[in-house]
Amino acid sequence: MTASAPIAIIGAGIAGLSAAQSLQSAGYAVQLFDKSRGSGGRMSSKRSDAGSLDLGAQYFTARDRRFVEAVQRWQARGWVSEWTPSLYNYKHGELSPSPDEQIRWVGSPRMSSITRGMLGDLPVHFSCRITEVIRGEEHWSLQDSEGTNYGPFCQVIIATPAPQASTLLAAAPKLASAAASVAMEPTWAVALAFENALDSNVQGCFVQDDALDWVARNRSKPGRENVMDTWVLHASSAWSKQHLDTPKEQVIEQLHGAFAEMIGCSVPPPSFSLAHRWLYARPAGAHSIGVLVDSDLGIYACGDWCLSGRVEGAWLSGQEAARRLLENLQQ
Repeated sequence: MTASAPIAIIGAGIAGLSAAQSLQSAGYAVQLFDKSRGSGGRMSSKRSDAGSLDLGAQYFTARDRRFVEAVQRWQARGWVSEWTPSLYNYKHGELSPSPDEQIRWVGSPRMSSITRGMLGDLPVHFSCRITEVIRGEEHWSLQDSEGTNYGPFCQVIIATPAPQASTLLAAAPKLASAAASVAMEPTWAVALAFENALDSNVQGCFVQDDALDWVARNRSKPGRENVMDTWVLHASSAWSKQHLDTPKEQVIEQLHGAFAEMIGCSVPPPSFSLAHRWLYARPAGAHSIGVLVDSDLGIYACGDWCLSGRVEGAWLSGQEAARRLLENLQQ
C-alpha cells in the first residue's frame, strides 16, 4: 500500500503530535485536526489575569528509554525543565513532608510549550471538531460539526480520549467497541490567585480526602513569572463525578474551602479564580492496548488511555500508531 494521499490525525495532543512527528520524519504528509484553539489537549495551559496556568497535566515522569531520549531532546531545545518541588502529603487531617527522588518534568515556561514545540510547521486545522470519519472506495474523508468535508486521506489516526474515539471509529466496529470499553474519569481543576504569598512551604501536595486529590503552587515551577501567588487544585475523581454539573462558582467555593482546611495557614479570599472541568481527565485504570489498529481499513486509535494514562503513555502510544501505520504502508 502506498500513501496516495495525506494521513489525517484527529487530535493535537501529545499522542497525535508524537505520531505526526514520526510520520513527517519518515517523509509522509500529514494533516492534523483539533477541536480546540491550540495544541496540547490536557497538556494545554490557560492564559489568565493571574498569568499562565497549567490546569491539566501538572508534571510528567520518564521511564521508557525512548521517552527519556525524547525528553532530553525537549530539554536541549528549552521546552522542558526539571521541577523539584517541596512535596507534601495530606492524609487524615495531617500535612506532612513527602520527599522522593523521582525526576519530575514540566513544560517551560508553561506545559503547552511542549506541544507547541512538537507542532512546529505541521499543518493543522484548529477549532475544527471532526464528527464523522467516512470510508470511501479507496480513501477516507472527514466531516466537521459545521458540515465541512476534508480529504481524501489514505489513512486516519484518531488521537482523542476513548469515548470520543469510539464515536469516530464507527467505520471499524471492533475498534469502536474496544475504545468504548475504556472508562475515563473526570477532574475538576480550580486555579486560585492571591495578591500576597501564602505562608506555606508547600509547592506540591498529594491530598487524600473527599474533595481534593492534588495541589500545586504554580510559581514554584521553572520559568513561571506569575505576579500573584497562584495555586492549581485538582479534585478527586469521585468528587468530580458527584459534582459533574455543579456550577463553576460553587465548585470554586467548595474546593477553596477544602484547600484552606488542608494548607495549614491563613487563606484569604482569592483575588482571582477560575474552574475548568476535564470530562475525560484520565483512564480509570492502566491498559496495555498500545494502539488500536485495523490495517485493512487503514484506521488507528491511540492515546494515554491505550497505556498508562500518563504523558509518557500518550507519547508511546502515538509512536506505536505511527510504527504500525508505516508498516502497513510499506507492505
